[in-house]
Amino acid sequence: MTVRMRAATVADLPLICRLRVQRTDWLTARGSDQWSVAGNGKSIEIFAVAVGRALNAGETWIAEVDGTPAGTITVNHRADPGLWSRDELAESVIVHFMIVDLSFAGCRIGDVMLTHATTLARAQQKNWVRLDAWTTNTGLHNYYRRAGFRLSRIARTAAGPSCALFERATTLRKSRSLSARPQALRVD
Repeated sequence: MTVRMRAATVADLPLICRLRVQRTDWLTARGSDQWSVAGNGKSIEIFAVAVGRALNAGETWIAEVDGTPAGTITVNHRADPGLWSRDELAESVIVHFMIVDLSFAGCRIGDVMLTHATTLARAQQKNWVRLDAWTTNTGLHNYYRRAGFRLSRIARTAAGPSCALFERATTLRKSRSLSARPQALRVD
């Protein structure tokens, strides 16, 4: 299976919102409040506005398998207040809104998207890929650890529910290219 990363467009906003609703429903069915309004997550309307801004800025990507969208990731230099310091932000890219379509669960699409974030970081000469994860979702924390991230800390000054801060040095994974062009990676 070959996974190709492409830049997302505004036309992908409904797809990205569908992925968010799909994953939120899946999490809720498993007892998690991640991304739910009840868990202090952003409503789908607020999420759509945030993703729309990222799409307009060229910060969002779609992972495709044989032309079929399989996931999405946003990579930029912003974070919610109280999470990362100014110095930490200056030396990193930040991952947001990484979602894999459930029909591709277990196919390592997330690994490809995180490798793509590393490629983008290297192209910008950044030393770190950083992200915040839902504080109570230990399964997600374990996923990021398996992907080579380490828990930096739990932010105590941030107001939101995603205060588990993870980071991975860009030297941990070698990418096939240092450009930010869409890429195709074979996943077996």
